[in-house]
Amino acid sequence: MIIAMMVVFGLCLGSFVNALAWRLHEQETEQAKKKTSKQRLQDLSISKGRSMCPHCSHELSAWDLIPVLSWVFLRGKCRYCRTPISVQYPVVELLTATLFVVSYLWWPYDLHGLRTAAFVLWLPILTGLMALVVYDLHWMLLPNRIMYPLGCLAGVFAGSNILAADEPTKALVLTLLAVMLGGGIFYILFQVSGGKWIGGGDVKLGWLLGLLVGTPALSFLFIFAAALLGTLYSLPLLLKGSIKVTKAIPFGPFLIAGAVIAQLYGADILDWYKRFFILQ
Repeated sequence: MIIAMMVVFGLCLGSFVNALAWRLHEQETEQAKKKTSKQRLQDLSISKGRSMCPHCSHELSAWDLIPVLSWVFLRGKCRYCRTPISVQYPVVELLTATLFVVSYLWWPYDLHGLRTAAFVLWLPILTGLMALVVYDLHWMLLPNRIMYPLGCLAGVFAGSNILAADEPTKALVLTLLAVMLGGGIFYILFQVSGGKWIGGGDVKLGWLLGLLVGTPALSFLFIFAAALLGTLYSLPLLLKGSIKVTKAIPFGPFLIAGAVIAQLYGADILDWYKRFFILQ
C-alpha cells in the first residue's frame, strides 16, 4: 500500500515538476519583456494559473493531465493543436515515482519519530531537485526561485536528522563540515576561474546538497559520484566529436544524482570501501 502511494505521489509530483520548470522559465521570459499583460503573468502563475498546452496555450482538461497515461492515450500530441508533446513529460513523471519508491525501500534510517519527519521532507526535496534537473538540462541555469525554498526544506531536514542522532552535537559538527566541503570546493573553483569552470548556481547547490547528506564523507562521495557520472556522460560525446572540450555542460543534474546516491547508498558504499581498500 505504501509503495502504491509512493508511485501515485511520485507521478503527480513529477507532473508538477514539468509544469513548475516551464512556468518559471516562461515567467522569466515574459518579465524580461517591456510589455507583458497582467493576464499573461497570471496565467503563468504557479499557484493561480490553470494547466495549459505550452504550444497553443489551450486550457487542459482533467483527462489531459493524468500522469503518463494521458501522454500515451494522446499518442504524444496535444489534443487541441496536435503539436508533439516532449517525451520528457512521462520520463520525468516515471523517474520521480521511481525515486520515491527507491527512497522508501532503501531509506538508510528506521522510520520512526523525527526520522519519519525527515523522510516525509525528503519527498518534496526530491521534487525540487528534479525541477532543478529539468531546468538545468533545458536552460543551463539553477534558478534561485527553486533553490531558496529547497534550502529552507534542507535546513529543516538536516535539523530533524541532527535532533534524531544519538549524539546531536557531533551530528551538528559533521553537518557543518559537510556543508563546507559540499560547497567549498565549488566556491574555490568558481573564484579561481572567474566563473568559467563552474557556475554560481552549482556553488549554491553544493552547499545545499552538503546540508542534505550530513557528513563530510558523504559530501566527498556525492562530489566524486557527480564527477564520475559527468565523465561517463561527456567522454563518449567527446570521442565521437559530438561536443568540444570547451563546450559547457549542465553539472547540476550530476551533482543531484550523486547526492541521491550518497543519501540512499552512501553508508553501504563507504563500508564496502573500508572493507576492501582500507582494512585489508
